[in-house]
Amino acid sequence: MISKVKIIPLGGLGEIGKNMTAIECGSDIIVIDCGMGFPDEEMYGVDIVLPDISYLRSNANRVRGLILTHGHEDHIGGVPYLLKELDVPIYTTPLTAALVELKLEEHELLYNSQIFTKKTGSSFRLGCFTVEFIHVNHSIPDSVALAIGTPLGTIIHTGDFKIDVTPISGGMIDLTRFGQLGNEGVLAMLSDSTNVERPGHSASERKVGESFDKLFMGCDKRIIITTFASNVHRLQQIINVAAKYKRKVAITGRSMENILRVSRVLGYMDIPDNVMVEIEKVNSLPRNQVVVISTGSQGETMSALYRMAFSEHKQVNVGAGDRVIISASAIPGNENMISRVIDELFHKGAEVIYDRNTELHVSGHACQEEHKMMLALVRPKYFIPVHGEYRMLVKHAELAKSMGVAPKNVLIAENGSVIELTKKGIKCEESVPAGAVMLDGSGVGEVGSVVMRDRHRLAEDGMVVVVLPYSSYDHKLLSEPEIVTRGFIYVKEAEELMDELKRVAMESVEACAAQKITEWSTIKSRVKSNLSGYLYKNTRRNPMILPVISEI
Repeated sequence: MISKVKIIPLGGLGEIGKNMTAIECGSDIIVIDCGMGFPDEEMYGVDIVLPDISYLRSNANRVRGLILTHGHEDHIGGVPYLLKELDVPIYTTPLTAALVELKLEEHELLYNSQIFTKKTGSSFRLGCFTVEFIHVNHSIPDSVALAIGTPLGTIIHTGDFKIDVTPISGGMIDLTRFGQLGNEGVLAMLSDSTNVERPGHSASERKVGESFDKLFMGCDKRIIITTFASNVHRLQQIINVAAKYKRKVAITGRSMENILRVSRVLGYMDIPDNVMVEIEKVNSLPRNQVVVISTGSQGETMSALYRMAFSEHKQVNVGAGDRVIISASAIPGNENMISRVIDELFHKGAEVIYDRNTELHVSGHACQEEHKMMLALVRPKYFIPVHGEYRMLVKHAELAKSMGVAPKNVLIAENGSVIELTKKGIKCEESVPAGAVMLDGSGVGEVGSVVMRDRHRLAEDGMVVVVLPYSSYDHKLLSEPEIVTRGFIYVKEAEELMDELKRVAMESVEACAAQKITEWSTIKSRVKSNLSGYLYKNTRRNPMILPVISEI
């Protein structure tokens, strides 16, 4: 008889991004979401940050399925990398499934993958679990919360949600079902914490459409709008307003083109006839009859908006005849990148509208009053805040206590925590590996801690290469060492220091010869150690030192 259920967050706690949670019951494990995260400024050269799946890898024969709550990158971006290591079926809604298929096709994994499409309101069984999809409002269609039935009771995972009483499409969040589950009794709730610091209610997506109408009305410039590619409702509103003011719409940015195509095929977008044009044709049309919808709302260096700002876009040259609208908020950590792009757009003479007060963007995440409503409906015995930085988790925990959840039943966890639910209570005494796996652009292998430490040293103190020309005949030094520096110091302005480095290197080599040391590795180690000590003592800097023995 099963007496406990384990909840193991593998990502998304104490951070924004790479959301992933495992739930374990008996011999069965299900996984909720598999997202990617954005690298921070300290992750030099890193493009993708993924959750550590070593625990799942070691329990691969117990994983019954991967369940995806919606199609945002921080929830599905890591799926191809997971499937390269685990053969696991995927369960999700139609739009999310289509977006995952695009990713898997790109990684040549599609035909070996199992994707089962489920509608909201449907239920299915995985091992000892039953999983029900519950419709929620979010900034992408087909978003769901999960009601997970276990032998001990129901666990609700809200996914990303808000309460929008006037959504663009899809209907209002299914509060009735949450209330029914609450009446039946809910063992535990894991809830999105992203906007829990904000009082009140999140605004409806329709507010953004009203703002667009005001910005389009009477505008004699070309309009360029950037937003999150996955925000299908936002794209629909832009196209509707453009059609109202007799403007043609062009899309630029691969991810946005994919979203538009998939959404049209699945019926999530209704585009008026003769509105869309190819991006190559925008320059042949009057500027006041064009709208360009672009990727790049986060200042990404390869995005369409970035290329426009820095004159690298093949079809669109931004100038004084353009009104650029930033319809997105900054993901934490991306503020500097966005500011750089906005500054460059101003340099080009464009009019840039990015002020939050104009309601150009509304969040897809619930604010405090919505969280209170959810807690009041569900009335969980145990509460675990997820999906947020640590301060958000703490704030959400305090909110749950104020709504009647017993303080001893509220648990703030970390990635890797093993949360154990039993009939006697909730505890967290163990942990599993749950760090960050960093990949660079090649996607071949991960960037480990050693590589990252080297990149930090190179970025902060530079590099000194010591070339030692040795005779291959008698293993003697043929001439004085050559010193090459990169990112450390300008050689012509520090000739005295270069001479001292040569002297220290020569003395190290001579000391090895006196001790009859001939192993190349030992000689290089001595040179490296002595040079490092000298440089730190005299410059207080610690560059990477690379001794190179050249046999001649």
